[in-house]
Amino acid sequence: MNTAPHTESATGSAAPSLDKDPRRIEGMFDAIAHRYDQLNHLLSVGLDRRWRRQAVAALDLPDGALVIDVCTGTADLAITAARHRAAPHSVIGIDFAGAMLVLGRRKILADGLGDVVRLVRGDACRLPSPSMAVDAVTVGFGIRNVADIELAIAEMFRVLKPGGRLVILEFGEPRLPVLRAIYLWYFRRVLPRIGQLLSKHAEAYAYLPASVSTFLSPGDLAVLLRTSGFCQVRVDRLTLGVVYLYVGRKPGEQELGAPAYR
Repeated sequence: MNTAPHTESATGSAAPSLDKDPRRIEGMFDAIAHRYDQLNHLLSVGLDRRWRRQAVAALDLPDGALVIDVCTGTADLAITAARHRAAPHSVIGIDFAGAMLVLGRRKILADGLGDVVRLVRGDACRLPSPSMAVDAVTVGFGIRNVADIELAIAEMFRVLKPGGRLVILEFGEPRLPVLRAIYLWYFRRVLPRIGQLLSKHAEAYAYLPASVSTFLSPGDLAVLLRTSGFCQVRVDRLTLGVVYLYVGRKPGEQELGAPAYR
C-alpha cells in the first residue's frame, strides 16, 4: 500500500484528511449528494456507465439472483444489476450516507424498479444480512472509503452463498508513462477544481485523488481477496488502467467442505 504522505492538495492548500471515520465519510458524501451523479458522468466522460455494465456482466448472474450492492451511494450499480438480462429477484443497496440513499430511491422509483431494488442504511463492515444468503455482491468505487477493508471483505465473503461472486470496481492509475502523467495531472489538478466549482465542496474532490493514490495496489487487493477466502480471483484493467475490475468467487461447499461455512 502506498502510504506516502501528501503535503499539499491539488488546489495548493493543506492536504485533505484521509481519516475514514464513518461519520466523516458520511457527512462528506451527503454534502455532495446533490451533484454526485452529474459529476460522475462528467468527470468520467460517461465511461462510468460502461464500467458498471462490465462489472455486472462479470457476475454471470442466474435468473432470480439476490444481489447486495455495498457502498451503493445513489444506487447506480444496483440499478445496473437490476436491469441485467438475467433479471435478479432482488437487489439490496447498502450505504450509510442518508442523502445519497434519498436520491437513489428517487431514481429507482422513476425507473419503475421499486419492486426489485431496495435501499438500506447500513455499514459495509456490518452487513445486515444472514450468512450464505446472497448470490452476488458488488462494490462500485466505494471500497477505498471503508475504514476497515479486511473486515468489509470478510463480511462480503460471509453473506455470499458458496459459489457466489464478488465484483469490485475501483479507480487505479495507468501504467503507460505518458498516459499516466496526463491522467495524474487531470486527476490531481483539474478534477478537484471542477468538483469544487460544481459541488461547492472542496474537501470531497481533493479527497478523491488522495484516497486513490494511497489505496491498495491492484496486486495487494487481489492478495487480500485470496487470503479472505475467495478463489478464481482476477483483476481486469479497464480504460487502460484508469479503473480496475476485481472478480472473486466464494468456493463451493464441495471445494472446502460445508462445515467451513457454518
